[in-house]
Amino acid sequence: MNKKNTALIGAGYWGKNHLRTLFNLGVLHSVLDTSELVIAERSKQYPDVRCVKEEKAIIENPDVDAVVIATPAEYHYRLTKKYLLAGKDVLVEKPLALRVKEGEELVEIAEKEKRVLMVGHILQYHPAIVKLKEIIDFGDMGEIRYLYSNRLNLGKLRVEENVLWSFAPHDISVILMLMNGQEPVKISAFGGSYITKGIYDTTVTKLEFSNNVKSHIYVSWLHPFKEQKLIVIGSTKMAVFDDVSTQKLYLFPYKVDLNEGKIPITQKVEYYIVSVDKTEPLKQELIHFIGCVEGRKTPKTDGREGLRVLRVLEAAQKSLQSHL
Repeated sequence: MNKKNTALIGAGYWGKNHLRTLFNLGVLHSVLDTSELVIAERSKQYPDVRCVKEEKAIIENPDVDAVVIATPAEYHYRLTKKYLLAGKDVLVEKPLALRVKEGEELVEIAEKEKRVLMVGHILQYHPAIVKLKEIIDFGDMGEIRYLYSNRLNLGKLRVEENVLWSFAPHDISVILMLMNGQEPVKISAFGGSYITKGIYDTTVTKLEFSNNVKSHIYVSWLHPFKEQKLIVIGSTKMAVFDDVSTQKLYLFPYKVDLNEGKIPITQKVEYYIVSVDKTEPLKQELIHFIGCVEGRKTPKTDGREGLRVLRVLEAAQKSLQSHL
């Protein structure tokens, strides 16, 4: 990974983390941001990195093979389309787009142009989620019955997107992955907008799958403390992924006995911590992208995976609007 052929589009709130990681991986060619303040700050921090303010400096540069797009979601479709058509491979932050039709177009363009298209569903590259998937696939938790996630914080408020589109893509992506790519047959959502009229600050999305597995996703940026948890209920064990905790993954074995053959009684067994790698998920994600670019491989979270998440988001949004 010593070929500097990847450009970063957007070096602000989250993009600065991509900048740091791409720089450390030795693949960063240049950085584009429309904000003069951001460019000035990043130029100070990384004096050896080429910072530009015009798209043509990236698009027309033959040394740039791939781009990472870390801009606000409202620009994802336009920028991804532009760079794909310019012959660049693209990693775009979540969500892939803000409309299913736009996402479908991007997938079609990537396939037609034979370009790598990857979506930044970072949790799929988290060592604890990778380990959880292995445990489930091995059958160590028995039959999966229910999944739910909480992504809560007194966080950065947005006006261009609501909390469903800002927070929930990560959890939707992981839940669909744990369900082996199966899409829900029923989707409903409700929530409330309290800070900016029409922009939901908190939502609960319910998913139902054809195999009777159910799930819910609770997201809010109006919450007194930070919580990022995913709970998976199996027939023999329950798993807790806690991204805020030092220890990321816990397993809780249990069984249910019938007292006198009639009354169910839960027998708990002491939980235990599952050891996982400490590798930074963003680094793993970018290494995967670089490997796909170099090897012309299909990413784990490719455009079609991003499209599945987008379909859930759009259906949940329609459900939200039906309650207005």
